[in-house]
Amino acid sequence: MKCSPGFLRNRILPFAIAAGAVLLDQFTKWLAVLYLKPVSSVPLWQDVFHLTFRTNRGAAFSLFAEDGQRWIFLTVSTLTILFLIGYLLRGPVGSPLFTSALGMVLGGGIGNMIDRLTTGEVVDFFDFCLIHFPVFNVADCFVTIGAALLILSLFLDGWTTDPHTKKQKQAETESDMSSAPSSPHPEDPV
Repeated sequence: MKCSPGFLRNRILPFAIAAGAVLLDQFTKWLAVLYLKPVSSVPLWQDVFHLTFRTNRGAAFSLFAEDGQRWIFLTVSTLTILFLIGYLLRGPVGSPLFTSALGMVLGGGIGNMIDRLTTGEVVDFFDFCLIHFPVFNVADCFVTIGAALLILSLFLDGWTTDPHTKKQKQAETESDMSSAPSSPHPEDPV
């Protein structure tokens, strides 16, 4: 079976992005534990943006933080990560934007999952004090930006990621338009 460069690129690209996201996330968390944990918070812009060491045992906004709920969250997260990997390996080849977005979500999910499995909590450190936003990390950024790009790609790609399906739909539309009945008398309005 011969694979086109685009096919290979769209199969490899999301995994390369996911690996980069995991590495960047884990490196920044390591730095946060090493340098921020002892001092708690470092203002980069006083009362606006700080680097603040926090840990989170649950999901975003500390949801599912209790032990019984935590296992539900871990199970759903694991199944989601496995689904994304399976889809990227076996699903239809999408646009580079679509597959990149999935790679970002996958990398962010794996980055936070590593923390949950190794320490039972996720390290957060980006703190927008001005708007009292929950403290977050690099993995959260990848998940959020990836989700936004995924939505954008769905609009730009016309809700389908399979290029063959797009071409088939386009051909059907053109066929329907060319076979539409025309007026028997050119001067008569249709």
